Amino acid sequence: MSNIIENDFRRFDLNLLLTFRALLEERSVTRAAQRLFLGQPAVSGALKRLREAFGDELFVRTSRGIVPTSRALELARQIEPFLQSLHQVLTQPSVFDPASAQRVFRVGLSDSLEVLMTPEIMDRLTLSAPGVKLIVRPTDSTRAAAMLDEGEIELAVGVFPECVQWHRRRSLFQWRFVSVYNPRLVKTRRKRLSMEEFLRYRHVLTSFSAGLHGFVDERLEMQGLKRNVVFSSANFATSPFIVRRTPAIATVPDFIGRVWRDALDLAMSPLPFDVPGYEVSLMWAASRDQDPGLAWLAEEFAGAFEGGA
Repeated sequence: MSNIIENDFRRFDLNLLLTFRALLEERSVTRAAQRLFLGQPAVSGALKRLREAFGDELFVRTSRGIVPTSRALELARQIEPFLQSLHQVLTQPSVFDPASAQRVFRVGLSDSLEVLMTPEIMDRLTLSAPGVKLIVRPTDSTRAAAMLDEGEIELAVGVFPECVQWHRRRSLFQWRFVSVYNPRLVKTRRKRLSMEEFLRYRHVLTSFSAGLHGFVDERLEMQGLKRNVVFSSANFATSPFIVRRTPAIATVPDFIGRVWRDALDLAMSPLPFDVPGYEVSLMWAASRDQDPGLAWLAEEFAGAFEGGA
């Protein structure tokens, strides 16, 4: 088996993979050549050899540059983890000392999880890893996997119902939707909202599409009911201040509800109807399994939830 692998590698120049990656990202032979500090004929020649090696055109010319074929996109999903893993072996130390480390990590988070976890994370880093910096980029369950594959982030935190074989996932905690409101403005007979009280008041909604109809509305429609949504935003920054000043209800994940309740003296109630639970997980590329720095950061995020919950 080892002889077969060696023979295959002797027939294939691994430098071609760097050319393939540059062509995929630049979508231009000229720009790929500039990026690789090569002449355009050299890159064109490398592309010819790539086509011969993989038995596919890989890139097709259009009026907007070159476009990857479906075979090229399939190869990219397999080649990128290999290149990342090789880069890690060549550049990352075998151990990670947070006290002396000088490293920037890129993490994908929703804004609600950012509010929950990053204050605790930054408090921890200030004490134990003063040379470590974080760049947080917005993501969600529909974008996180692609951002990991493309190297935009190294760690994602969120709800990820599916995990492909070249990713790793670690469960952090479960959550459910709750309602948050100002108890001085939204009057209830008990400590939890009844259905009649829930429907009586106006609602503010966080929707990634910034529409006036969301998951809760779908659940209500199944019962022939409807709520009055008067405000919608794609993020969580404004809603707590609206419900603090007006007789309105916001329905949000319980972890962000607790933050709002404690910071702004609001009340929190379970919903007056059944809703499913969700799981927040860490996710990263399998090619980074041997990265001690990333393993340390994953532990810090796990501890940040425990410390901030």
